Amino acid sequence: MGTQLAGVAVHLPEQQVSTTEVERRLAPFTPPAGLIHRLTGVESRHVMGEHEQASDLAVAAARKLLAETGTAAADVDLLLFASASQDMVEPATAHIVAAKLELRCPVMDVKNACNSVLNGIEVADALIASGRYRTVLVASGEAPSRAVRWQVGGLAEFLRAFPGYTLSDAGAALLLTRGEEGVLGCGFTADSSRWDVGTLPGGGSRYPRDPERTYFDMDGARLKDAFLGLGRGVLDSTLDRLGLTWDDFAVIGVHQVSLPYLDMFARQVGVPTDRLVITLPQHGNVASASLPLQLVTARQLGRCGPGDLVALVGLAGGVSLGLVVIRL
Repeated sequence: MGTQLAGVAVHLPEQQVSTTEVERRLAPFTPPAGLIHRLTGVESRHVMGEHEQASDLAVAAARKLLAETGTAAADVDLLLFASASQDMVEPATAHIVAAKLELRCPVMDVKNACNSVLNGIEVADALIASGRYRTVLVASGEAPSRAVRWQVGGLAEFLRAFPGYTLSDAGAALLLTRGEEGVLGCGFTADSSRWDVGTLPGGGSRYPRDPERTYFDMDGARLKDAFLGLGRGVLDSTLDRLGLTWDDFAVIGVHQVSLPYLDMFARQVGVPTDRLVITLPQHGNVASASLPLQLVTARQLGRCGPGDLVALVGLAGGVSLGLVVIRL
């Protein structure tokens, strides 16, 4: 007996905004036309409604998943809200999601930037393996559109805010249950000395009420160097421990922040590019919902199904790198 991935679902807001529209909205600094697309490959991103919250995106995905798997609210033993976004600092957004889903189970937030869902899977797997829970719902609601800086005074400010122009809103949900072994293994590493290379600093004890701290602030060059500095060791050791190579997988999901970086990362760690599922151009960087979106897309395209092996590789600010291996 182990932890089985019983289902996965995503929710994408209907409103989409093109990269051209993003560039037109920036003021008073205006970047050269087409620059964002050339540097990232992002053509479009999803934007949630004015009155929607991160919890609403998670709830939409969770409702779809529960319906698809025939799971009643009473069957869920634990809810993990695993997301970089949140409705508010207090209480845990998991409580808000649970209330909207009418769940009566224990809840908690799992938060580690764009690796939140991967860490949610790791936590769920450990708790199911311990016998503490049988059915765990992992839900994510990513709402980065609320933290994008549109009033840009100059080139330097534009560059610090640049990663925000690739970000996209989305919801995701995964159902993990006790059953046949599905989650075969996990491996994670981090270099927390690099935490300051990408931040959304407002709302905490450091900047509780400073509106200037409510926007993404990232040094893209330092962030790339931080990820490269993590190396491929944790990926190689996890695969070795499981007796696998990249060629054993039907699909390899890699968190996507830009197409040039995805290509460079794949070459660096030896991932066959024909196993990748490219979602970034049409959907943008959906933060921790990226890997569930790739998995759903791969299934819809017929690229993976029951019995296949899939690898989910996460990259997150902080910085951290992780791998989860699942047999569907």
